[in-house]
Amino acid sequence: MTGKEAGHIDQHPPHVNPDALEVAPGTQHENLEGWIPSVSSESEVRDALEKAFDYRGDLTITLKSGRKIEGYVFDRKIKGPSLAECFVRMMPKDTGEKLSIPFSDVAALAFTGRDTAAGKSFAAWVKKYNEKKAAGEKNIGIDAEPLD
Repeated sequence: MTGKEAGHIDQHPPHVNPDALEVAPGTQHENLEGWIPSVSSESEVRDALEKAFDYRGDLTITLKSGRKIEGYVFDRKIKGPSLAECFVRMMPKDTGEKLSIPFSDVAALAFTGRDTAAGKSFAAWVKKYNEKKAAGEKNIGIDAEPLD
């Protein structure tokens, strides 16, 4: 009896054997550093703020009131049917406060801070690990490299 006959469903394509992989492929991240997206439509606002949540650096949000807030987006609520019911949560750069900003208050968005994880992907770490292993190094750790 094969695995499928026993009720087992193989979740991987037949050409990929996850047990044979030393490293599974990771997620590719866009380079958003310096990007100033258009936020003139509801879909553009939603798309830009979703990317802001995934971004690993500071950004600057300009509110419709004219106030500019630079900081890190750490959370969001995106399930509301209107922009007024969707929020990003942000930690401004120079304060300890946490702000909730309705999507409907966003006039502009800019990815102004350095992406602290750019070039520091897991794939880059694995490549360096494999190079050290091939060179015969022992006790190769999983130590994080400094971000700066």
